[in-house]
Amino acid sequence: MQTDNVQPPVTNLAEAGAVSHSTQPDNPARDFARAFLRHRSAVIGSVLVLIFIILAILAPVITPYNYTEPSPDALAAPSAEHWFGTDDLGRDIFTRIVYGSRISLWVGFISIAGSIVVGSLLGLLAGYYGKWQDTLISRLFDIMLAFPSILLAIAIVAMLGPGLNNALIAIAIINIPTFGRLMRSRVLSVKAEDFVLAARAIGMNNSRILWHHILPNCWTPIMVQGTLSFATAVIEVAALGFLGLGAQPPDPEWGTMLSDARDYLQLAPWTMVFPGVAIMITVLGFNLLGDGLRDIFDPRMKQ
Repeated sequence: MQTDNVQPPVTNLAEAGAVSHSTQPDNPARDFARAFLRHRSAVIGSVLVLIFIILAILAPVITPYNYTEPSPDALAAPSAEHWFGTDDLGRDIFTRIVYGSRISLWVGFISIAGSIVVGSLLGLLAGYYGKWQDTLISRLFDIMLAFPSILLAIAIVAMLGPGLNNALIAIAIINIPTFGRLMRSRVLSVKAEDFVLAARAIGMNNSRILWHHILPNCWTPIMVQGTLSFATAVIEVAALGFLGLGAQPPDPEWGTMLSDARDYLQLAPWTMVFPGVAIMITVLGFNLLGDGLRDIFDPRMKQ
């Protein structure tokens, strides 16, 4: 008697999809999104940063006033007409803070991007080639780190002259050693890995090893440090503006607004409170975002 080889019916949908699910390849983007959404600090930080980015982009739509045009309503208290009050020249503080977010975000992004590019290249060369290149670059970093960052920035701006562009250059320069040393330490670790040794064994040249094997495996800590350094750059540009070395009037830079409001602290405290709160929230957002990315990318921090 001949019997057919009939498979038993699948009664459980989970069993039907078990094979297909088990054979699905890992999706790094999806895994990162899930880990990011589960990290409360990262989500809160990204929301705070996103708010200021939206304010910077939609500044002409959000604000009904001209941030440079004076008015008779000098030192007016916060009201329905002027949400954050006015300064000593009658300019709307909310409008100036919104436009000031453009300056802070732009300076932070450009300066940190420049620091990442230059510092990473120097650290890459120092860590991979070693010898006199490592000695020269490392001693340069040590000399720069011997000075407090804000004092070094003040010295650079003093030589170049006050102005927002020169402040941007100074902030980019003082952050180069941070990324350079981080990249160097990462390269020293990665170049001892088996896949790098195998690439050398098959005769691959140094430039291809650097750009295709070592550098892609070094970007994670650089990205995390870049987010944290963005917060530091916002503070530094505000400090230079407060000292009169950054953005010049009538540019609505937050540090410059704090400097202009010093004489009116007791008479009109809102002229200092709101720019200070804007700096605090922006820095807090980038710090929370940076800490979240560090926890997500570091396997030792995973629960």
